[in-house]
Amino acid sequence: MTISDAGTYLEFIALGFGVGAYGTLIGAGGGFVLMPILLLLNPDEKPDKLTAISLAVVFLNALSGSEAYARMRRIDYKSGLLFGLATIPGALLGALNTSLVPRRLFDGLIAVLLVAGAVFLAFKPNLARETRQDHPGPPGHGQVSRHMVEANGQAYDYSYNPKVGVGLSLAVGYISSFLGIGGGVIHVPALAYLLDFPVHIATATSHFILVVMAFTGTMVHIFTGTFSNGVHHMISLSIGVVAGAQVGAALSNRLKSVWIIKSLALALGLVGLRIIVVVLKGGS
Repeated sequence: MTISDAGTYLEFIALGFGVGAYGTLIGAGGGFVLMPILLLLNPDEKPDKLTAISLAVVFLNALSGSEAYARMRRIDYKSGLLFGLATIPGALLGALNTSLVPRRLFDGLIAVLLVAGAVFLAFKPNLARETRQDHPGPPGHGQVSRHMVEANGQAYDYSYNPKVGVGLSLAVGYISSFLGIGGGVIHVPALAYLLDFPVHIATATSHFILVVMAFTGTMVHIFTGTFSNGVHHMISLSIGVVAGAQVGAALSNRLKSVWIIKSLALALGLVGLRIIVVVLKGGS
């Protein structure tokens, strides 16, 4: 099942469904799953073409997932808009730089990022805290407070430093657009661990941020002409992704935060190690 095959549309729809469901479940947008799969299936394809397809699919996945999370009232819109706008400069530059990197180096960069993320999550057990205090103390210097109430009545109170969030979002925008992974795989741990967001709020808000970020990267690929060759397969993937995102959002109600984080760590590690094996074999 390669990008050049003509008779694999149903397979791409099925792949998109799985990517959409799992990516939305953990708030990562699915790009960290889709991009490595595209790399493994297409060892001779240029990175910029694959990232163009992945980012477009991530955008539609994030859009569908955000709609589902909006109905659950899990999105921190104020924070999401701030961080989303902060990703734009990095997303523009990252999309433009992808074509400058050799394929084998590109594969290695993605593999190292995925494995590093898995190790970080595996050794940070306190990341997945289920709730926050009903009456937390006053926010620290430079911090802002948020009060969120989900549609099911679950309430969250938390505080964070917006300057730290903006700085992280600038970096995430570049890395995610450059590698075509969408960025949620970095943003969810950053929101939950570094900014102390509740995990369910972090996954939903990350999806909202991804809408802005992935759209920006996709527009760059469209204007540079990179995107045109993969439109038909992107459409097939997107059909599955939009449906899968709704399923993933629904399943998020059934999983505790700790299992969302563990699932994310496991997926990162397995995919990253698989790419490392391919790189060490010389892409064979």
